[in-house]
Amino acid sequence: MKKIFDNTEIALALKSDTELDRAFFLFELIKKEPLVKIGAAVTKFALKAKLPVEKLIRSTVFDHFCGGINENDCLKIINKMHSKNVCAILDYSAEGKKEDEQFDLVVQKTLKTLSYAKENAAIPFIVFKPTGFGRFEIYQKLTERNALNDLEKVEWLSVQDRFDRVCSKAFDHGIPVLIDAEESWMQDAADKLVEEMMEKYNKDKVIVFNTLQAYRWDRLDYLKELHQKAKTKRYKIGIKLVRGAYMEKERERAVANGYKDPICIDKNATDTLYNSVLNYILGSLDDIALFAGTHNEESSYLIMDKMREKGLSENDQRIWFGQLYGMSDHISYNLSERGYNVAKYLPFGPVRDVMPYLIRRAEENTSVAGQTSRELFLIKKEKKRRRRIKTVH
Repeated sequence: MKKIFDNTEIALALKSDTELDRAFFLFELIKKEPLVKIGAAVTKFALKAKLPVEKLIRSTVFDHFCGGINENDCLKIINKMHSKNVCAILDYSAEGKKEDEQFDLVVQKTLKTLSYAKENAAIPFIVFKPTGFGRFEIYQKLTERNALNDLEKVEWLSVQDRFDRVCSKAFDHGIPVLIDAEESWMQDAADKLVEEMMEKYNKDKVIVFNTLQAYRWDRLDYLKELHQKAKTKRYKIGIKLVRGAYMEKERERAVANGYKDPICIDKNATDTLYNSVLNYILGSLDDIALFAGTHNEESSYLIMDKMREKGLSENDQRIWFGQLYGMSDHISYNLSERGYNVAKYLPFGPVRDVMPYLIRRAEENTSVAGQTSRELFLIKKEKKRRRRIKTVH
């Protein structure tokens, strides 16, 4: 197929020269792993010590990767992206909470984004993380098949209720909900809960999506088992497919605890598995809807090729492409230009609360070979193109 992702005029049309310069500066920093580690440590210290660094963070890394500190803050960016047919998924990105009041706040935030989505065609999905609705440790205990004590049983009922409140309201509004995946040692409990939501709310239309991380070598087998279960119980499946975000942590824990590494042996094996899962889903579209979360050009071409082979329209509602705000605009905007369904995750929240997310995002970028270099290459190309036009005029 014709290569489309090198078109920087389309990809970066919404970025001003100043924003391009900032993106170039940030990706140059992210490329250098020691700087990322030092920067993360300094930022954590500065925030903990309550030093006045929020304005600096806001004007650099925060504004590049986030939509704002609240939903209204994000509207300008949402409308701007939608002018190019790229949708937004509002993602309240405060991480690492532990208390019931904080979990209830995340539920309220999620329900609020649902109200926004109901009124705004530019927001086709809502999203939440399992640990936004309950303690990591309780998912872990259930995943490891350890019995809950009486207090934990009550706590788990609250987690189930939070899931159900959001999925029920999403069902009422007809807005699909993407539920993120996290570390493998808590994921079985989250999977089981998401499956219960699918069985309840995906009878006629896919409302609830689970997330599969293709860097886990067992995920295609899991999907096949889930598919059989769903056929038997007569419900549909929603799958958000990503490569994964916790690789180093997963490998370290497997070594420390002496169990088999749950992660594919290398990037090539992960890419192969990702594309195998894609092929399986695209061959089962009567039963499974796909949200392909990918910054990988080859996987994006594969989906486009398969859609064309099957005679599917570009805007078939069972297939969405997704990228993160601040990354891979060359994929997002060149796809939307050709009529495909595209949405970008738009994180938001108070600067201090969102910093753990931003630090994780920077660390992930340093560990993905080629990702940052590709961003820099395309930014340089677009800067050169704009200079040439200015010279001509």
